[in-house]
Order: sequence, then C-alpha cells, then structure tokens
Amino acid sequence: MSVRLHAARALAPILKQEGSLASTLLAQLDDLPESEQPLLRELCYGTLRFLPRLQLIAAELMPKALKRKDQDIQALILLGLYQLGYTRIPAHAAISETVQVTAKLKKPWAKGLINGILRNFQRRGSELATKLGSEPEYLHAHPAWLIGKLSKAWPDQAGEIMAQNNLQAPLTLRVNQRLVQRQAYSEQLQQAGISFRLCPFSEDGITLEQAVDVLQLPGFARGLASVQDEAAQLAASLLDPQPGDRVLDACAAPGGKTCHLLERQPALALCLALDISDTRLQRVQQNLDRLDLSCQLLAADAAMDDWWDGQPFDRILLDAPCSATGVIRRNPDIKHLRQADDIATLAQLQARILANLWPMLKPGGRLVYATCSVLPQENERVISAFLAQQHDASEHTIDANWGVPRAAGRQLFPQPGGHDGFYYASLQKA
Repeated sequence: MSVRLHAARALAPILKQEGSLASTLLAQLDDLPESEQPLLRELCYGTLRFLPRLQLIAAELMPKALKRKDQDIQALILLGLYQLGYTRIPAHAAISETVQVTAKLKKPWAKGLINGILRNFQRRGSELATKLGSEPEYLHAHPAWLIGKLSKAWPDQAGEIMAQNNLQAPLTLRVNQRLVQRQAYSEQLQQAGISFRLCPFSEDGITLEQAVDVLQLPGFARGLASVQDEAAQLAASLLDPQPGDRVLDACAAPGGKTCHLLERQPALALCLALDISDTRLQRVQQNLDRLDLSCQLLAADAAMDDWWDGQPFDRILLDAPCSATGVIRRNPDIKHLRQADDIATLAQLQARILANLWPMLKPGGRLVYATCSVLPQENERVISAFLAQQHDASEHTIDANWGVPRAAGRQLFPQPGGHDGFYYASLQKA
C-alpha cells in the first residue's frame, strides 16, 4: 500500500473539518507495516504544520478550487508541495509517487492536474516565495485569526510563539520518583546510549535530545518513566496534595497529571479522575495500570453537579478544555480545525466548569486552574472574572522561576527544545 495514499486518507477528513489527526492517522497506521509508519507520520504532521503556507501556494498554482468531495486530491497536492519544499525526498520520487495515488483513489482525471501543479512549483518556487513572502499567513504558517490574536495579546512574543509552533516538539519524560530517583534514571539512560538533559523547572522531568520509541526507554513497561511535557508536570507541585486529602482531577484524560499526583502523594484518602468521555477514561486506566496506581474513575460532565456525592475535596485540579494553542507543535491540525469563534465559546465553558466545581472545594482548600492555551481570553481573563465574582476566592500567588506573571496566574510560552505553552492559576478558598 502507498504511504501517500494513506496520508491523503488521513488528511482529507481534516481538510473537511470532519476529524482530527489523532483519530484519522491512527486508522491509517494500522494498515501499514511498521517500517513505513515514520514516513506517514512525517508527511501528515509536516503538511499540517505548514498548511496555511501550502494552501496559499496551492491557490496560486491551481486553475480553480476543488469540490468538497475531492479533498483527497487537495490533500495530495498539499502533500506533494510539502515533500518538494520541506523534505529530502528526491523531487522525481515525490512527484511520481504522489501522482500515482490518483489511480488508487479512482480519480485518474487528477493525474495531469497534480503533475502540472507540482512541476510548476519546481519551476516557480522562488518566485512564489517572493510574491507571497509579505503575507502574514505565508510568513508565519498560521491562520490569520490566530496571528491577529497572538500579535494583540503578546506583541513582543508572538513571532517566537509561532516560530516554535512550526517546529517538532521534544520528547520529555516524567521520572516516577516513587520507584527511582531522577539521577539514578539518568544513569540508566546514559547506559542505554540515550542523550538527554534535565528539565530546569520540573524536578521529575528529563528531555531527550532525540525522540526514541518508548519501548527503548529503560524500565518504561515497569513504570519507571512516562511521557509528559515539562509544563504539564508543574501541575502536581502546584496542587501540592497532602496525606489524607480528597483530590479531584477534573477533565482528567488521558491521565498524565492524575498519575503524577499519585506518584508524588500515594497517601491520598481519595483520588477521583473525572472526564466527560468514558472512552478517554480507558486511556487513564491504561496509564494507571502500567504505573501500578489506583484511582477512582468517573465519566461525567464537570460543568454539572449531578455526579457529586456532596463530600467536599481538599484539592481540585481543573485542566480545563481549551483551544490547545500552546501545544500546536504537537497537534498541528489545530491550525486548521480551530476557528476564531471557538475561543469565546471555550472561555464560557471554562467559566461554567470553574463556577460549578468551586462549591465542591473545602474551606481552606486549593483549586489549580490549568490550560494548554496561550490566549488570555481562556486564561487570566477567566480567572480575573471569577475572582471578581466569587468573594470567598483569592489568588494564591505562584512564586516560580518559570513563565511570566499575569494579572492572575502565570503564562508559559513554548520554548526551544523545552516545555509547551501552558497557563496556571492557583486559587484559595477562604
């Protein structure tokens, strides 16, 4: 089977706003031998990473826009442009292999179209770069609405945020110091010939110099380490659960933060992992099982209280649903799937969940609000509005050497070879 055929089938639903890369790619990987799976990932992730730029180029070279039912052909065009512009695949192979997929899609009429577009790009690539170079979407490879929001919110950081979004994210590990100290695990990595550096902000974190298959990691199957970005690892120390505490992890899937909390504090009276998706909770259970941890799982809506038994929690972690604009380099399809109008809708949902969970927190308890967003509308504005309305809530100032302090909470931006974009606020109940 052709890798490019599978890539087109993975990308076409995304172009039609009918799926995410996490779901479409998984289905295509299952049909390929393991040796060809890295190329499929590279083609899909790379094309989506530079999609706004590639779409502008395609529009210049195409005689007319394709119909919705032919988005698989559009995907092939974008895949071909990506191969020619961003990979070391020989041009003749990139063009011929991409063109041949039209027959497998039973659309032979597109053979000449794709061949002509890709060969035209070979001839006019430099000319098009000059012509389109002043267009913000071409320059930053981001949609116009997101460029506007980032530039307005972070005039000094927007360019670097977008530059980091266009790079591949590093692979960072969370060492399970319940079983092995970080220094001891570092020595195991050295013995395995795996280069790394210690994370500067998470005492449990190690970032690899190059990504490897997790099965190559020492003791991974035994739970000595898990894959988790450094920014996400900060949640456990901010929540700081104590022995005997009742802890709620709201919107918990896939369970990285849940497991980290239990690794750091195994003497909890209760750990309840709540998520609206029963399917996603299965992933939480898989992570718990590998790490030999125990937690109560519940499929329910954090914006509702019909699941709550009336017993308050000492600690609540709200990892709120968000735009995920801080983790675009890990999920490049966000550039296409997320729309400007989504942000206000998400902010309203975040405010509802926060207001719903607050009565479940004990007096004197702590709630940590987290998102993987870099947009203030979902972060500090949500928290500032909540604090203005909720008189028994106060901000527990985060005194840290990471991120930048905001009107409420702290904001992290994606770093070169380091952590993702993230936001945290810590709230105390009177």
